[in-house]
Amino acid sequence: MVRALVFPGQGSQTVGMGQALAEHYPAARAVFEEVDAALGGSLTDVMWQGPAESLTLTRNAQPALMAVSLAALRVLETEAGLDIVRDVVMVAGHSLGEYSALAAAGSLSIGDTARLLRTRGEAMQSAVPVGEGAMAALLGLDYDAAKAVAEEAAQGDVCQAANDNAPGQVVVSGATAAVERAVDIAKEKGAKRAMLLPVSAPFHCAMMAPAADVMADALAGVEIRPARVPVIANVIAQPMQEPAEIRQHLVEQVTGSVRWRESIVHMASHGVTQIIEVGAGKVLTGLTRRIDRDVEALSFGAPDDLDAAAAALSDT
Repeated sequence: MVRALVFPGQGSQTVGMGQALAEHYPAARAVFEEVDAALGGSLTDVMWQGPAESLTLTRNAQPALMAVSLAALRVLETEAGLDIVRDVVMVAGHSLGEYSALAAAGSLSIGDTARLLRTRGEAMQSAVPVGEGAMAALLGLDYDAAKAVAEEAAQGDVCQAANDNAPGQVVVSGATAAVERAVDIAKEKGAKRAMLLPVSAPFHCAMMAPAADVMADALAGVEIRPARVPVIANVIAQPMQEPAEIRQHLVEQVTGSVRWRESIVHMASHGVTQIIEVGAGKVLTGLTRRIDRDVEALSFGAPDDLDAAAAALSDT
C-alpha cells in the first residue's frame, strides 16, 4: 500500500469537532492545550461550545481545523502505530490544510502553525471590505471552461478560478459583481449548477494581495524546517520540502489557485494507492473518490473511525 495523508480546509468546521478525541486520548488533548496556549486563549471553548457563528469566523476556523487535524494525527501515531516517515510517501492540505500538512511533516511547530493561521485568518478577512468580494461554485464545467467563464466575467474586475476541487467542481473568486456575472455566464455555458457561496471574503484571488503581504512578514519570522516527507503545494500541485520554497508557496497560496484536483492526480501518478483524510469532516475523501476511483479514500477524525483507520494502516 502506497499511502498519502491529506488535511481539510475551511468549510469542514462543526461545533464539537475534536472534543471526543480530546476526551478519549491524552495525545489529542495535549495538541488542543498547546494550541490554546499558543493563541493565549481558549479556542477549544469556541470549538466545543460554539456558537457556530464564532467558530466560522476565519480567524477561529483556520487554527481550529488545524488543531483537530494534528490531534487526529497524534492519535493515529499513538494508537495505530503510524510513523509518517515510514508509512507515508507524501502529504497535502486544502488551503489552510496545507499548514496542517506542513506541521504533520515536521516543518512547522504546532504553536507556530496556530499563530500563523490566526494571523492568516485575520489578514484574509480584513483584506477586502465585507460585500465587495464573493465566491461561487461552478458545477459541471471542467477547469478550462470555468477559467474561461471567470475571464469573460471579469470585465475589468477581479474574477479568477480559485479552487479546482474535482472534475466538474470549480470555485471562482473575485469582485462581487464579476462573480455574479460568472454565475450567469456559467449557466449559459451549460453548467449544471452555479451558485454564490456563503463566504465572508473572496479567497484565493488577487484581491487577497494585502493578506499575502502580511503572511510574507509573518512567515519570515518563523522557523521552517525541511519537510520529513514531500508536501504537495496547492499553487503548483508539485512537492515542496525546503524552507525557502515552503515560504514562497505559502505566500503565493493566498492569492493563487488551490490546484487540488491536480494534486491528487500527481499523487496517483506517483504510485499512491491510499489517501487518508486526517481531521474534521470527509470533504476531501469525497473529492478523492471523484478524482480517481482507483485510489482508496478514507477519513479519520473521531474515535469511531479508529478501527477502520488502524486496519488501513496495517495493510502494507
